[in-house]
Amino acid sequence: MAFTETLPFFLVVGVCAGILAGIFGVGGGLIIVPALTIIAGYSQVTATGTSLVALLLPIGAAGVYAFYQSGQINMGHVKDGLMISVGMFLGSYFGAKIALSMPDYILKRAFCIFLLAVAARMWIMSAPKAPQ
Repeated sequence: MAFTETLPFFLVVGVCAGILAGIFGVGGGLIIVPALTIIAGYSQVTATGTSLVALLLPIGAAGVYAFYQSGQINMGHVKDGLMISVGMFLGSYFGAKIALSMPDYILKRAFCIFLLAVAARMWIMSAPKAPQ
């Protein structure tokens, strides 16, 4: 079984999302979805649905239902999203502690670098594949 198919992977994604959510106020769209598409190989729509599971109560319940009903996510993805939410719960505390210890201008610059890195990685990964 690959590392990305294990519960610890999803817990680590959640902790990272939680830490960065605590520092920058981000999580689902900027951490979880790229991690699931780039590292775990999920499709964009499945990653979005799984991310909504992590944010389920109360934010994503209707969205999770729609993704589940359409067949884009299954109970395995729901389980993965719930593990991510446990990690986010834990990680957000430590991220908030880090943010509170940083000067505002450093936090703003770090956020800009983070956004550029995520955007560059997603841009590269979304390039159409050449026909073989």
